[in-house]
Amino acid sequence: MTVKEFFEKLKAPILWGNLLAMLLVVILLCFGVKWWLASYTHHGEGIEVPSLYGMTHRVAVGKLDPVGLLVVANDSSYVEGLPAGAIIQQNPAPGMKVKSGRIIYVTINSLTMPCERIPDLIDNCSYREAEARLKSLGFVLLTPKLIDGEKDWVYGIQYRGRNVVAGENVPRESELTLVVGNGALGEEKDTEESGDGESGAFSSDDIDDFLEVLE
Repeated sequence: MTVKEFFEKLKAPILWGNLLAMLLVVILLCFGVKWWLASYTHHGEGIEVPSLYGMTHRVAVGKLDPVGLLVVANDSSYVEGLPAGAIIQQNPAPGMKVKSGRIIYVTINSLTMPCERIPDLIDNCSYREAEARLKSLGFVLLTPKLIDGEKDWVYGIQYRGRNVVAGENVPRESELTLVVGNGALGEEKDTEESGDGESGAFSSDDIDDFLEVLE
């Protein structure tokens, strides 16, 4: 093929028609793919995630279901002051924009109060020390129960009328009663010691009577 024939073929209308048709197909294909992706991913659309804090799971579902969002509880924790079952955390966070059908994962307030271990206080510390340690763990202390024993010495811990032992798990914020000595044991010891001292001592009258007998 000569150069002249090559350039003559380039000028042929059928060649340029085919090239133009291929170009149009490519352009249409690009626009079609772009439209499909935008339709599939809802490009430019978004639902703002509301705050679910403090709501129950049922209320949150009723609020988000109409707008196409799902609510799934995937964890639990405990926050004092909130009712059991209330939502305390969420992901995605409030204010974020998400697509329809997105799952909102929530953490709910525990249905049961977390427990604390009773420390080794029985017959091991004073009332003030036991009071401070138990309050720091979140327990509520009632009026102590007094029994005969060394004053302010802890002889037991009661929960709902029964004695508990060191290491036992008791729900936080439970009401506890400390069994404390009233000091009677110390007074008895002092009385016994003073009584023994009096019986072993001589009074001045006894000495005088003894001297009169000798004379």
